Amino acid sequence: FRGNTRVEEACEMYTRAANMFKIAKNWSAAGNAFCQAAKLHMQLQSKHDSATSFVDAGNAYKKADPQEAINCLNAAIDIYTDMGRFTIAAKHHITIAEIYEAELVDIEKAIAHYEQAADYYKGEESNRQVVFCLLKVAAYAAQLEQYQKAIEIYEQVGTNTMDNPLLKYSAKEYFFKAALCHFIVDELNAKLALEKYEEMFPAFTDSRECKLLKKLLEAHEEQNCEAYTEAVKEFDSISRLDQWLTTMLLRIKKSIQGEGDGDLK
Repeated sequence: FRGNTRVEEACEMYTRAANMFKIAKNWSAAGNAFCQAAKLHMQLQSKHDSATSFVDAGNAYKKADPQEAINCLNAAIDIYTDMGRFTIAAKHHITIAEIYEAELVDIEKAIAHYEQAADYYKGEESNRQVVFCLLKVAAYAAQLEQYQKAIEIYEQVGTNTMDNPLLKYSAKEYFFKAALCHFIVDELNAKLALEKYEEMFPAFTDSRECKLLKKLLEAHEEQNCEAYTEAVKEFDSISRLDQWLTTMLLRIKKSIQGEGDGDLK
């Protein structure tokens, strides 16, 4: 018993030290102290406290050593999944994905963690979080030119949301993005996809997104770069294009013969 008491005291001391390092903004030392506390908690068979300390360590390391932060968060995830706490494990997978996005700029690893999070959320029927993660995967897959993967996700999310009165207005955006991915790969595929989306979701026909796609397809068929640019400019004047849409529209524009500049407007 005496041994356990000493381990508990050591745990408390490491945690106190970690918090003092945090106050001093010495993030690496704080992360290290939380890590030591986590290992001691594990020695005491206190899984929950160990996982909590690993998360605290990860949050401290985030400010100084992103890779070490990921290692600590992965250690916490292992404990949470072992305990059957999949929702909280998914949340930490998202944190890791965000570190890969912002700090380490490794998009493929970010995708893998968003997919794992989506998988765990699906098992817990947290549908809103599943959609959030899948849309992240789709956006990055398209950036990496994995268009088929992006199309499948956008179509799946669009189909699931179009019958929901609260979410159906988002469905047009997902079908629009799926159609753009089709368009980059093959113009005929884009036409067929557009017909399919209009049939499945009649409200899509009247949307500005659908009208833009039709103008772009026409301009592309005629190899008319000016008409393409004009259609994009008109759309952008009402609904600002974000970075992702701009990138995709530029990729399509570059397939028009005689496309001189790399601009959309």
